[in-house]
Order: sequence, then structure tokens, then C-alpha cells
Amino acid sequence: MDEKEPYVPYIPTPRDFPGFTMPSSVPQGMRLELSRSRIKDGQDENFGAWMETLNNRYEECEASLSAQRTVLEATFRHVEADGSVWIYHLSLVGENGSGLDTRQDIDATHKAASRQAKMPGWEELEPKFLLMPDHLRASMVHWAEHGQVPK
Repeated sequence: MDEKEPYVPYIPTPRDFPGFTMPSSVPQGMRLELSRSRIKDGQDENFGAWMETLNNRYEECEASLSAQRTVLEATFRHVEADGSVWIYHLSLVGENGSGLDTRQDIDATHKAASRQAKMPGWEELEPKFLLMPDHLRASMVHWAEHGQVPK
């Protein structure tokens, strides 16, 4: 670490944190979350392999979205000024989603890679606004409630 650059601390949100109150622009029954975690020192290559696995097994990941009631997921990598590497995870999910099901191979692989590459826990960022066209909003709300495409 360069002495001129400040150290960026990692302070995970407590596991019992109930989540932030959603802004009025987030549809009822849905959660908009942006979380970040620090990649463990020396694990950036494993983080890259983890993301490559998810990209290469996209169809398996997509098949797990229905039970999870996940409308959208996106993952980003960021290097801070102090050289630390961070993962940012954006999701829009139905409140009644199941989360990862480690009985499915892709979810078990995902969880194991997460444990290897990143620090435990997440720092949660507070959502303030969500915007989308009405036709997408209606479809997303239906997916979040039912885990299927509207008929």
C-alpha cells in the first residue's frame, strides 16, 4: 500500500441487519440491493475464475433465477486507491425468493468460490431510487411474485 493513499476499511453489515427501507420507486414486494465485499488478498485470480465460471455456465445460473425470484443480478470488480480489490453486487429480487440452493451444482460452486475469494459478509449500500419503463416494471413485478413470465 502506498503511504499517500488511505486504507479503505471493510466493515461488513451485521448478519441480522433486516435491510434498508425501500424507496417508493421500488415496487412493493421487491428489494433493490447493492452490496460490496473485499476480495481477500491474493485471491483476485480466483475471483476472476469464479466470474468466468458464472459466465460460462450462464444457462444454469439463469435456471436458478425463478426460485430465487431474482429479476436482475450484476457483479462488478473495483480496485480502490489503496490497491484493494472489491466485488460489487447489484440485485433486484422478490422478497419471497429462496436464495441460493446449494443442492444445485451451480449454486454450490458459486457459494464455494465466494468463500474462497471474498471476505465474509457484505457492506450494504442504501437504495434511494429505481427507474425503469412501465412495461419492464410490470414484467419484473410479475417475475418477482411468481418466478415466471407473465402470460
